[in-house]
Amino acid sequence: MNSRLKELLANGEEVTDAEEEAFLLFSQDIPPGNLGFLEPRAPTVDVTIRGAEYTVHQSPTLLSSSRAGGTTGAVLWKITPFFADWISSPSNPLWTHSFLSSDSVVAELGCGISALVALALAPSVDHYLATDQEYVRRLFRTNLEENASVNSSTTFSTKQKGTKSRGAKPAKKHSSSANNEPRNVTFTTLDWELDQPELLKGCIGTESGGQEAEDGTEEDKGFDLILSCDCIYNDALVTPFVRTCAEICRLRPVYEPSDESESSPPTRQPTICIVAQQQRAPDVFEAWLRETLREFRVWRLSDDVLVGGLKNGSGYLVHLLLAREKH
Repeated sequence: MNSRLKELLANGEEVTDAEEEAFLLFSQDIPPGNLGFLEPRAPTVDVTIRGAEYTVHQSPTLLSSSRAGGTTGAVLWKITPFFADWISSPSNPLWTHSFLSSDSVVAELGCGISALVALALAPSVDHYLATDQEYVRRLFRTNLEENASVNSSTTFSTKQKGTKSRGAKPAKKHSSSANNEPRNVTFTTLDWELDQPELLKGCIGTESGGQEAEDGTEEDKGFDLILSCDCIYNDALVTPFVRTCAEICRLRPVYEPSDESESSPPTRQPTICIVAQQQRAPDVFEAWLRETLREFRVWRLSDDVLVGGLKNGSGYLVHLLLAREKH
């Protein structure tokens, strides 16, 4: 496992200093932009991801309301289509190094209403758990149901021509329920300050990864991959967000680079956390990174493995995190 992780991590540069990283990234030219919404006043937005066309229903009225707890998840963010394109591509290093496969269980924090990442990725994994506040649920399910028919054309095998497979299995075909919602996508609320991450996987039942492992070990409460797409835009979110990510990742064994023993018994792969975000305020980014470095080792992924919309100079950043042992 360590050798595969090393190959994966070679696709990025390890970050060890928050102030230095913030200075490096924010001293570059960044495209001007607003908070990051795509078309915040439109009731629907059409987007194309890897040749598939989606119609996203959103709520400009809710966005402009004074709802307690925030409303930013009510509309589509600019980074989301780029991220959905990248994470679902068979050339993504998570696929080519077999850290994603048709057996993977994935969780997303702060999914928002669009369901785009779930729609793009869920057809190729075992189960996808999307989390956010309760006000997101209705439009998330609407977008999931109304765009479900697009999934059949985006499902892929990691053994496609031109992609080096490292033992990953072909994607499964997931049926839909009576209301046309894919069976392997679940939405649940998750409060970063109040809820218990160890209970999160129970939301998807035992059919998709909640049962005992084949070797008879205890139930796996962890996930193969944690995703977050543009959830950090003010200081108040930093600490609860990072803590939640860390607690979820520590439901699996953490990565220990010093453990090179080939004779040690195999364990579940560590949870990989991918955080994508728009470059906005350097002080907020630095605060997030400083807090993150306390809990994780961090790599900024290189342009070689990112799609055009996420590359250096785009105004977007993608970091890969691996949890440290809890102090």
